[in-house]
Amino acid sequence: MKKLRLILGDQLNHKHSWFDENDKDVIYFMAEMRQETDYVVQHIQKVIGFFEAMRNFADWLEERGHFVIYYDLNHPDNKQELSKNLNQLIKAHQVEKFEYQLPDEYRLDQQLKQFCDTVTLDTEAYDTQHFLTSRTDLEDFFKGKKTFTMEYFYRDMRKKYNMMMLTDKDPEGGKWNFDQSNRKKWSGKPEIPHERGFRKDVSQTLKCINEAGIKTIGMVDETSFNWPTSRADSLSVLNYFCENLLVHFGDYQDAMDPDQVYLFHSRLSFAMNSKMLHPLEVIEKVIDYWRENRNQIDISQIEGFVRQILGWREYMRGIYWMKMPEYRTTNTLENHNKLPDFYWTAETKMNCLHHAIKQSLNHAYAHHIQRLMITGNYALLTQTHPDEVDEWYLGIYIDAIEWVEITNTRGMSQFADGGLVATKPYVSSGSYINKMSNYCKSCEYTASKKTGDNACPFNSLYWNFLFEKREHFKNNQRMNMMMSLLDKKDPDDLQELVDRAQEIIKNPQNF
Repeated sequence: MKKLRLILGDQLNHKHSWFDENDKDVIYFMAEMRQETDYVVQHIQKVIGFFEAMRNFADWLEERGHFVIYYDLNHPDNKQELSKNLNQLIKAHQVEKFEYQLPDEYRLDQQLKQFCDTVTLDTEAYDTQHFLTSRTDLEDFFKGKKTFTMEYFYRDMRKKYNMMMLTDKDPEGGKWNFDQSNRKKWSGKPEIPHERGFRKDVSQTLKCINEAGIKTIGMVDETSFNWPTSRADSLSVLNYFCENLLVHFGDYQDAMDPDQVYLFHSRLSFAMNSKMLHPLEVIEKVIDYWRENRNQIDISQIEGFVRQILGWREYMRGIYWMKMPEYRTTNTLENHNKLPDFYWTAETKMNCLHHAIKQSLNHAYAHHIQRLMITGNYALLTQTHPDEVDEWYLGIYIDAIEWVEITNTRGMSQFADGGLVATKPYVSSGSYINKMSNYCKSCEYTASKKTGDNACPFNSLYWNFLFEKREHFKNNQRMNMMMSLLDKKDPDDLQELVDRAQEIIKNPQNF
């Protein structure tokens, strides 16, 4: 039977069972399509990264004797739309069965279901064999529960996969979570090793993208592309993290510095989200390295890393499939403002935002606290429409695929789901930013000042947000203390804060 098998750009799983045997009647199809580059304005490094990784994966398949049809962006037969390309191939090669791996984005899942409904040949969907849970496991785990606390799910996953467990009930180190140990500010020491770079020449891929007229954001050094785009690259980044960065990862995973892009972070998210690396092999490799070097590496360094992958990553995917498609439009706080133009230019006097956005534009990367407590915090405090925030995050980061982006952005960052993912909004004044970063000392604004021309804008925005959204939080126990402090504020002082916040919201270009 002549089969056509589709491989999407984030399905680069070298260990998938599809590839265990060669079948001369199987055609593997991969394509760079405008459908995927244009549904949101993407960072140029993101487009290049996926195209390069896809091409390397196609080469890997061919080297192992598989028959691959690959449409690059400017291929003469490329219809730039998935269904049209599939129909064309089915007809040209007299395909009798179409097979695909389940997409991780809802829009593609729906598109492929609809395509299968329109064709007369046999169709079959396969698991990607990547994630550690199914689409419905999280929903089953929390069935009958009113809240979906990630910590309980994480503990269950630790037990299920026997990760860092002494017995079937007792975690290593005597506790499940070492998050309290992972909140140090980096002050120049210890020294941060240079990231594992590759310095690849991607000028031909960039030329292809430019010739097609694809609109992108951000910048790229076309002679020194720095992201892993093959399995060998990805394994190299994993090994480098273990040997050079893990020793201090947990301590400084929340720290921020204007001169340090990656600090001690692994830079593995793109390799994992494109499936070049399997989450289990990443976790097991890092744990094994920790066990071999326990005299140098504290358990708090490794637990925070495991929690992000075994807990948070699987949890967010579960929320996505539990709540889509309604999740895409949820806006509980009724925020409707526009995202400021400086999110595309980094031209703002607020030092923390300037550096976090500039870094994102230059490197297609920012770590979770920069995303949550700088760019996300400002967007929420200025009551930006979550659609605008989603679009920016989905486009600008190389690791952003909707299943992981939208739940982190609309849920964790913007509280648009009303507390499904986060039990309280992650907002702060300038004091938290000053505590966890080195941005404030060289900023035009003063983190401790609440009003006046040189007062940190985050301070007035914070109190204005609590004031304007107080009805939304009146029954939120985790907000009781802040609501109580709000109620105790002198009315004149509060009005001064509100007035300044409104000026910032209306004229962000001035700040």
